Amino acid sequence: MSPAQRLAVRKTYKLFIGGAFPRSESGRSYVVNDAEGSFLANAALASRKDARDAVVAARKAFPGWSGRTAYNRGQVLYRVAEMLEGRRSQFVDEVAAGEGLSRTDAEAAVEESIDRWVWYAGWADKVTQVLGSANPVAGPYFDFSVPEPTGVVAVLAPPDSSLLGLVSVIAPAITTGNTCVVLASSDRPLPAITLAEVLATSDLPGGVVNLLTGQVAEVAPWLASHMDVNALDLTGVDDPALATELERSAADNLKRLIRRPAVEPDWTADPGIERIAAFLDTKTVWHPIGM
Repeated sequence: MSPAQRLAVRKTYKLFIGGAFPRSESGRSYVVNDAEGSFLANAALASRKDARDAVVAARKAFPGWSGRTAYNRGQVLYRVAEMLEGRRSQFVDEVAAGEGLSRTDAEAAVEESIDRWVWYAGWADKVTQVLGSANPVAGPYFDFSVPEPTGVVAVLAPPDSSLLGLVSVIAPAITTGNTCVVLASSDRPLPAITLAEVLATSDLPGGVVNLLTGQVAEVAPWLASHMDVNALDLTGVDDPALATELERSAADNLKRLIRRPAVEPDWTADPGIERIAAFLDTKTVWHPIGM
C-alpha cells in the first residue's frame, strides 16, 4: 500500500502507575490536539480512583528508592538521561506539535531537558554535604543534621512547558529519594507520556514516578487531601481560587508545599537547589563522643 493510501494508526495513550500502563478505571479518554487544533492522539482521563492507585504505588516504592545509596540514585537518573537522548527525535516532534514551536526551538527545549536531567543526577550524592551539617555543641557529643526525603510528592506539572518544565519538577523530587505522582499538562501531555515510556524501560523502579493525564480541577483535590501524600507542588495550577482550596486541603496533614507561581517560571534559568530542598526533612542526630 502506498503512503498516500495508508491510514494513520491513532493511538490512545494510557496512564503510568506502578511501572505499568493501565487504562483509566473509568474507561474515559479525551482528545489531544496540536497547537493548531489538529488531532494528535487520545489520552486517558484519570479519575479519583486512578489518583489513589498512583499514591499506593508511590508509597510502596518509597522504602526501596529512599533506601538506595545516593550514588546509585544518581546512576539511575543518568541512565534516564541516556534514554532521553536516544528518543530525542520523538520528543522534538511532540514538543514542537504541542507547544507550536519551530523545530529549532523544540530541539533546544529537548536538549535543555536532557541536560537538566543530567544536572539533577549529579546532585544526588552532593545534597547531604550542602544541606546537612555537623553542628557545634557544648558537650561531649557529636551533633549532625541530615536531610532525608519527605515521602510521596504530588506534582501538578506546568501547563505550557510540556517537557523542560516537566523534567524540572519531577527530577528534583526523586533525586533525594522521594517518590511522586505527577499530573501532566492536560493540553500537552504527549511528552510526559513518552517520558513515562522512557522511565518504564530504564533502571528506575516501578512506582517511583507515576504519571496521570487529565484535568487539574478533577484530580488535584484528591491528591491535595490524600493523607498519604506528604508534599504538594502546585506549579501547574492556573486558577488562583483552586490553588487556595488545594493549599487548605494540604494543611490537614501538614504537607510540604510549593505554592502556585503568579506566572509560569522561566524553565531555562538556573534551577538552583530550592526544589530539591523543598521536599526534604532534616533529621538531627546526637551521638556521645567515644562510643
